Amino acid sequence: MFSDRNGELESPSSDSRLPSLLALRCFEAAARLENFSRAAEDLHLTHGAVSRAVRLLEDELGVALFERRSRRVFLTDAGRTLARAVGNGLDLMRQAVGELRASARQGRRWVLSCEPTLLMRWLIPRWPDFQARHPGIDVHLVAGGGPFSFASGIDLAIRRDDFPWPEGYHAEPLFAEKVGPVCRPDKAAAWFTAKKAGAALKPGAPRLHTRTRPGAWPEWAAAAGQPAPDAKGQTFEHFYFSLQAAVAGLGVAVGPWHLVRDDLDSGVLAAPLGFVEDGSRYCLLSPRPLQPDSPQADLLAWLRAMA
Repeated sequence: MFSDRNGELESPSSDSRLPSLLALRCFEAAARLENFSRAAEDLHLTHGAVSRAVRLLEDELGVALFERRSRRVFLTDAGRTLARAVGNGLDLMRQAVGELRASARQGRRWVLSCEPTLLMRWLIPRWPDFQARHPGIDVHLVAGGGPFSFASGIDLAIRRDDFPWPEGYHAEPLFAEKVGPVCRPDKAAAWFTAKKAGAALKPGAPRLHTRTRPGAWPEWAAAAGQPAPDAKGQTFEHFYFSLQAAVAGLGVAVGPWHLVRDDLDSGVLAAPLGFVEDGSRYCLLSPRPLQPDSPQADLLAWLRAMA
């Protein structure tokens, strides 16, 4: 079923025929993850489809590739040998396909995915400068946060390193995340108190929270060496909304400096306690290292200059 038979079974070349690519992909994923269910998720197939493909591959080769024990699978010696070969072969194919796609995209539109709040409050306001400096580079901006795949049509992505990236993704650091409590300037006296050692957030000041960064307040407190603030206050669905609520005077939000710097410059927001690095950073992610003098390298240099 999985063979490419171009001659008689007795032909001298019959031992060199390859199983189907689908069978080898199922085996490679199962070998890499040592779990048929996770391999099925990785390939967007059913568990049964992966299990059948591996079993038929074993039947065709005449060797056991996995040892099956108590719902777990372990590679045999033969399985490890085949896994190395198939993994290397698929890596070569991925590299060749990536290079062909990159070559085909020269002079065409590139897709840059950016976390929504960073896109709205930092990147888009500065984007006219990039277009003026690089009129020949056509970049399409899309909003997206968290895990993603370059196989979905994304060429580059800006993400904060608060989740694990797939092995093989290339990351170029852009800037460290600096955070601090922000509020409307006319509310600062009511919600912050001045001390000899510096300002402090009053216990009764209304806190603003967001579901997309539920740990923002304790993370800021730990980074700033401040007492952990009381968790009460309004919670908003997205980070952008909590910052807009701070602009509206509803309370104090934890604001990353890059996301509120324009509001600070214009006087819309104030940051009585300043900003501290929280240990995370934003990076420009790509499927492979950026080539010097490429459009992607020009974009990276511009992003760093804007930071």
